Amino acid sequence: MALLTTSVGRAAASPVSAGEAAGLLLYRNYLAYRRAWYIFVTGFLEPVLYLFSIGIGVGQLVTDFEFHGQSIPYAEFVAPGMLAASAMNGALLDSTFNFFFKLKYNKLFDQMLATPLTTMDIARGELAWSLLRGGVYSAGFLLVMLAMGLVSSWWAVLVVPATLLIGLAFGGICMALTTFMRSWQDFEFITLASMPLFLFSATFFPVTAYPPAVRWVVEVTPLYRGVVLCRELTTGVLTWGSAFSVLYLVAMGLIGLRVVGRRLDRLLLT
Repeated sequence: MALLTTSVGRAAASPVSAGEAAGLLLYRNYLAYRRAWYIFVTGFLEPVLYLFSIGIGVGQLVTDFEFHGQSIPYAEFVAPGMLAASAMNGALLDSTFNFFFKLKYNKLFDQMLATPLTTMDIARGELAWSLLRGGVYSAGFLLVMLAMGLVSSWWAVLVVPATLLIGLAFGGICMALTTFMRSWQDFEFITLASMPLFLFSATFFPVTAYPPAVRWVVEVTPLYRGVVLCRELTTGVLTWGSAFSVLYLVAMGLIGLRVVGRRLDRLLLT
């Protein structure tokens, strides 16, 4: 707490850099959540339970699964998709429900603007926290995959950075969309959007199972791009699809961050 007070005192005397502002907001969120660490467990357990129930259960019935010409166990096919979903869940929770509460109810962002922090500092700091939360979920899930022998390539060392890109994309866009929400009832749209993204992300079966028209739609969804990236890294079968996924996720996150900054300007400074 003394560190935070000292940093704020310095910030009051002179403007802070983007990195310092993000660090202050990360530390603030850490202080707010350190006694409620169990909240992080919920987002981590959901994909793990899916992995055991579907990946392992159905995997007993599917003895051989084809992926890019290679035969892999069904659980090894499903697990990277659940890993990507875990990163999405971590970013989604903080960039929607928590962000909305800070913006509309406890007016935390209004208080921050009484300091040298800017609206873009707030946007970057909140996005950084979403990335951290998604990264924690993903790192824990990756350890589960390693313990179960569901990782077959050294490329998997890049999986956690890949999940941070998923968090960047979902965190940026979801924060942007949240700034347009008027009440808690609007969060029905979050469920309406996130559930189809999860079910139609080619997590449980290959995208080639869809008709061509549906397949095109699935391939341009952000979770599918994350699933492609994680699956190719954990199996070691890399294609240009991974490179496209990286560019797609980075662009989506940066666009969302830009929109958040402008929306916060409009909501809090006018």
